[in-house]
Amino acid sequence: MTRAVYFVGIGGIGMSAIARYYLQRGLVVAGYDRTPSDLTRELEHEGALVHYTDDPALIPAPCRHADTTLVVYTPAVPADHAELTYFRDNGFDIQKRAQVLGTLTRQMQGLCVAGTHGKTTTSSMAAHLLHQSHVGCNAFLGGITKNYGTNYLLSPDSPYVVIEADEFDRSFHHLTPWATVITATDPDHLDIYGTREAYLESFRHYTSLVRPGGSLIVHTGLALKPSPATGVTTYTYGRDHGDFHAANIRMGGGEISFDLVSPLGDVAGIHLGVPVSVNIDNGIGAMALAQIAGVGADELRAGMASFTGVERRFDFRVRTPRMAYLSDYAHHPEELRSCITSIRQVYPGQHLLGVFQPHLYTRTRDFYREFADALSLLDEVVLTEIYPAREEPIEGVTSQLILDHLRPGMPRHLVCKADVPAFVAQATFDVLLTLGAGDLEDYSAEIAAIVARRAGITV
Repeated sequence: MTRAVYFVGIGGIGMSAIARYYLQRGLVVAGYDRTPSDLTRELEHEGALVHYTDDPALIPAPCRHADTTLVVYTPAVPADHAELTYFRDNGFDIQKRAQVLGTLTRQMQGLCVAGTHGKTTTSSMAAHLLHQSHVGCNAFLGGITKNYGTNYLLSPDSPYVVIEADEFDRSFHHLTPWATVITATDPDHLDIYGTREAYLESFRHYTSLVRPGGSLIVHTGLALKPSPATGVTTYTYGRDHGDFHAANIRMGGGEISFDLVSPLGDVAGIHLGVPVSVNIDNGIGAMALAQIAGVGADELRAGMASFTGVERRFDFRVRTPRMAYLSDYAHHPEELRSCITSIRQVYPGQHLLGVFQPHLYTRTRDFYREFADALSLLDEVVLTEIYPAREEPIEGVTSQLILDHLRPGMPRHLVCKADVPAFVAQATFDVLLTLGAGDLEDYSAEIAAIVARRAGITV
């Protein structure tokens, strides 16, 4: 019987959600992470035992019994990690984070969201739609929802669990969804998959895992050939066409509204709580999942209007009529393109300055031209050094690769991340975007204060 759960990499956004699940179930929860963060401090406050040195001697006593301790790890942890080696050498039950989530999808009815991009916002929207409705849901999310201030939701009486299905390391192959949305299949993680074809094959295999009697909901226009099991209902969705789509889209005055066309019942008068155009697509995917789970029309309207977003996803830190600053997690070329295009629609004719921190040497190597094309949609670009995460440097791969391929004549700057606040303080812009999945976010509060002072407000 499991009495304790130990997390190797407890501070990760996905890992911390599972840690909270076990804390609420009354188990001993402990773990290691490389550095303290807001998430690890919150977990400690909630009762988790966390340390920051890779040393088996620091593993607490309740987690040293192989017959009563479950060890959960993230694939981002290196194979030679000392604590992980200790657990392997001593016969512990060791599971990937995705394996634990897979078990939950078999114990409950999993509503999963997969895709290269859009999955965090879409899954968070779906979780909010269900949680504020009569249906309810549990949720394990890849971002901190602003509505709830957490990446984990609990509804003990609901049979549904919303899960962000991560394709990194083929993690989503451990899931058994009851219903799933696939938002996008633009190639990524080529350090894992090697080729575009292998990446698409991984998504094709994922579609075969949906339970018979369940639903597969795929965005229109994807280079994907689904292979669902017999008895799975397949739908399409998109902004302008698909089984689920929007009609009568209305934009203006900082607001976006539309009518949902759905095979499960049309819903008029949808208003986006976060009014950026990409959230039309995200919202349609989320509402499709929610309708399948039994959420009613009035509940859909209320939920979409009251959804306040996810931290670092179109996350406005300063917003005034004359100046704005937002942070976004975009770290793939298509995410950047979508983000910048959406902001252009909100702020037409304004001077957009983007600060981008590339994420991973391999992703920069594989997509530097595509990154440059997307960033060229801005008026001015700042690039910082690459955030390495789990990787070692690759010779010749630096942010300069992207900088050199921006559109001719575009103002461009290469700035150390620590110097970004000082650069912002003297820069000229109407809208500032900080972009990327790395640690540039550590400077966002300082940047927000600078922009707020210039805009004449307090944050």
